[in-house]
Amino acid sequence: MSRARQPPLVTGISPNEGIAWTKVTIRGENLGTGPTDLLGLTICGHNCLLTAEWMSASKIVCRVGQAKNDKGDIIVTTKSGGKGTSTVSFKLLKPEKIGILDQSAVWVDEMNYYDMRTDRNKGIPPLSLRPANPLGIEIDKGRFPQKDLESLFPGMSADFTSENFSAAWYLIENHSTTSFDQLKTAVVNLKKQANKKNEGSLAYVKGGLSTFFEAQDALSAIHQKLEADGTEKVEGSMTQKLENVLNRASNTADTLFQEVLGRKDKADSTRNALNVLQRFKFLFNLPLNIERNIQKGDYDVVINDYEKAKSLFGKTEVQVFKKYYAEVETRIEALRELLLDKLLETPSTLHDQKRYIRYLSDLHAPGDPAWQCIGAQHQWILQLMHNCKETYVKEQKGKDTFLFYLYIYTYITLLHSPMLDLDSDVRPSPIGHLSQTASLKRGSSFQSGRDDAWRYKAPQQVVFVEKLTKLVVSQLPNFWKLWVSYVNGSLFSETAEKSGQMERSKKNARQRQNDFKKMIQEVMHSLVKLIRGALLPFSLREGELRQYGGWEMKSELSGQWLTHVIQTVRLSSESLTALEIPNDMLQIIQDLILDLRVRCIIVTLQHTAEDIKRLAEKEDWVVDNEGLTSLPSQFEQCIVRSLQSLKTVLDCKPGEASVFQQQKTQEDVCQLSIGIMQGFIDCLEQLSTKPDGDIDTSHLSVDVSSPDLFGSIHEESSLSSEQRLLIALSNCRYLERHTFLNIAEHFEKHGFQGVDKITQVSMESLKELDQRLFEMYIEFKADPIVGSLEPGIYAGYFDWKDCLVPTGVRNYLKEALVNIIAVHAEVFTISKDLVPRVMSRVVEAVSEELSRLMQCVSSFSKNGALQAKLEICALRDTVAIYLTPESKSSFKQALEALPQLSSGTDRKLLEELLNKFKSSMHLQLTCFQASSSAMMKT
Repeated sequence: MSRARQPPLVTGISPNEGIAWTKVTIRGENLGTGPTDLLGLTICGHNCLLTAEWMSASKIVCRVGQAKNDKGDIIVTTKSGGKGTSTVSFKLLKPEKIGILDQSAVWVDEMNYYDMRTDRNKGIPPLSLRPANPLGIEIDKGRFPQKDLESLFPGMSADFTSENFSAAWYLIENHSTTSFDQLKTAVVNLKKQANKKNEGSLAYVKGGLSTFFEAQDALSAIHQKLEADGTEKVEGSMTQKLENVLNRASNTADTLFQEVLGRKDKADSTRNALNVLQRFKFLFNLPLNIERNIQKGDYDVVINDYEKAKSLFGKTEVQVFKKYYAEVETRIEALRELLLDKLLETPSTLHDQKRYIRYLSDLHAPGDPAWQCIGAQHQWILQLMHNCKETYVKEQKGKDTFLFYLYIYTYITLLHSPMLDLDSDVRPSPIGHLSQTASLKRGSSFQSGRDDAWRYKAPQQVVFVEKLTKLVVSQLPNFWKLWVSYVNGSLFSETAEKSGQMERSKKNARQRQNDFKKMIQEVMHSLVKLIRGALLPFSLREGELRQYGGWEMKSELSGQWLTHVIQTVRLSSESLTALEIPNDMLQIIQDLILDLRVRCIIVTLQHTAEDIKRLAEKEDWVVDNEGLTSLPSQFEQCIVRSLQSLKTVLDCKPGEASVFQQQKTQEDVCQLSIGIMQGFIDCLEQLSTKPDGDIDTSHLSVDVSSPDLFGSIHEESSLSSEQRLLIALSNCRYLERHTFLNIAEHFEKHGFQGVDKITQVSMESLKELDQRLFEMYIEFKADPIVGSLEPGIYAGYFDWKDCLVPTGVRNYLKEALVNIIAVHAEVFTISKDLVPRVMSRVVEAVSEELSRLMQCVSSFSKNGALQAKLEICALRDTVAIYLTPESKSSFKQALEALPQLSSGTDRKLLEELLNKFKSSMHLQLTCFQASSSAMMKT
């Protein structure tokens, strides 16, 4: 995980002061990772983000806006680092107006000014032609602070062209050090400028005085002539002459000034045409400007120019204007088509989509471009998902084919290799060579990272689910945000000027809510069915399987990979939930997660059952001082590991249901758990009943830390069937008292249902196995001892009716005791805890047989009765600590079958012989002593 970036820090700005719209260069640290990472830029409290141009993480260029504060910090805000700080500040200066006659280091355009906010030229009327120095004297700028002057003359201005002109402010600012005489001169200059207003008409009269006097003289002469003649004839002739003179004068004037007047009319026509071109050059240049701006991508400029032209010439009746406006409409229609193509083009960022939609809306494009874009994005996402599936299905088939041919090639190569030693017992494995070849191919590039290794090892279905969910999570948020913007109308404008478009957008969105809901549901259904087709094909119908399946399911995924897939789908669900998509649209994903969790549990338990069956191969028959091998511990560890691997699957995330909510799942899990327990019980039975030749005991060893002197069988090269039975009995005893109870606790801890049933069935099965094995061992050990009693009693033609006075216990009983001692030693060597159980059953069998033999005797002589009682009492007293009610009853029945000893001499002899027997076999009988047994048990 990458570390969060530090907040932006501005350490320099050049220049550090200037008027509004001054271009500045900002330098610092962590100023963003790109243009899209830049969220805000303020200078002196004014937002300058519109003019900002991100150059690098340490440099930004922008223009200072018209801020209210004279001095302030430069604050940069980025998406990756948040709001930053500044160690420098910028001072905003107020601009000075420059007259047309003032000296300036820069060129001042008198006809236009440059609007830096929109990068457009806007025409303004010419600057005033008034002189920059109305007083006509030298200007001497004072050093009075601007703030003091503003507070002294509130609402006034020192600009003499302003309506709020203040003469006092002007004099203080420009003539604070001017002498009184110079000010008098200034008054005279002002008066002269005022008198110049009447000079124009007076000069016109002066220029025509000669013509006026000539006309006056001519009229006076005519008048005097008329008065002298006094006749009507003279008046008529004079009038005719005057008309002739005037006509000749007019004709002469026309002849003289015809050419001049013609040139004047042509000049006026040309001037008028130029004025029209100059005045309406915006429209005449607009088609070419539109083409240029479209090529540069300045669509905002094109739209603004089009709106202006439409408002000015949209309803004109002038043919020339109509012609040019039609050209503008033609290019705008081409722009609409271009923008619509770009809008529907995929892939595309959400920012570009919003921008193109806003452009088309401002251009009044027909239809609903926003909804068209939503539909195109929907189809694009679906196409991406299906393309992803097709790609990985082809890769899986190609990979399998490649491995098959590689195996065949490797095998044939090995068969014909001269280095192959056919007489050798150890031959190279084609599979091993194949894995080495694959390893070399994987390791040929040291640039492949963990992801490449993981993808190579991971099944193709798992990699596909990773890619598919990543694709949906990356594409669906922009799709959802586009819809949200469409609903709230922010696609068109964030101001109230276009509220009509916003209202129409909201109305369209309300009408299309169900359509969009179907789009989201279709995407969710496609996602879920594609995952089911890869992991749970049995959950799809046949028609759906042909569309969403196609995978080669050679073997089902292991629980480990299913757990990984569940985690992947869960993260995708959380990401989609964070978009505030309604839960009913995402419920299908929760259903998929539940099915995957159930399947993961089933598969894990099935694999665990298979692993349990293979535990028999791991039995090393190493017995500790408690008579146990490592098998019970391995069994418990195997189940614990299996349950721990299911912990994340069993845990319910927010919005998820328990995997055991369905009765069928509970029953299946319960049966699988019982099968696991039964499988281990079968494993024990197999090991304990396997023939001697089938068991490898070359690695047999005994715990050397055991303090028991007899707790070692290291001298034995192999285990006998009886020893295996004893080890199995010891393991069964431990399983019943510890392992099965611990496993039940683990089941309950992980929320399994029916744990009591699992424990009960397993315990019953274990007890049945224990009883069978115990009966087998008793049969192996007790039957030979029991069978040797009758031949031993009647050896040498012994007869109870005719026998000598007893001199001691006969050898058959000693031999039987030695055999019982051997059984004790064997059991004690394996497990001290099994000694009482085994010895009690052996003693029961011997006592029962001895009782039967005594009851079968028809009659006893006195010596025979004494001999029989001696041997019965010797045996009974020797195994007294292992007597059970059954064995006591058998001994009692045996003694009751004998005649009673009547004389004290016989009883004394019996006691002496018993003591003699115990004394002579004291060492052998030590194992039957209560104190010794108790010591051994400790």
